[in-house]
Amino acid sequence: KAAEVALTAFEDGPWGEKYAAIGKAWRRAWPEVIPFFAFPRAVRRILYTTNAIEALNSKLRRAVRARGHFPNDEAALKLLFLVLNRSEKDWKMPPREWTAAKAQMAVMFGERFSKAMSA
Repeated sequence: KAAEVALTAFEDGPWGEKYAAIGKAWRRAWPEVIPFFAFPRAVRRILYTTNAIEALNSKLRRAVRARGHFPNDEAALKLLFLVLNRSEKDWKMPPREWTAAKAQMAVMFGERFSKAMSA
């Protein structure tokens, strides 16, 4: 409810008038946005922080662009797997909020989360 009130306030304010497309885009995606608010704040911060995601996407795009084309889907998946595997080894420091988010996810998802972390 609070998020919808804030979105309506944005739409009615000067920024909403200047950038009306933003409010409309959020309204169109509202069913996908609402479940996000069920997560605690620490988890949401990890989910919406995109720097690491964008860096990883950039590595994946670069690898695919360098290869050009693939004989089949399996070849493309293997390349992406190798890039992801190599990228994981480069990760040095988790985000500050990761410890709190990890604790929240362990409570929310229980054994499913424990299995994912040990894999």
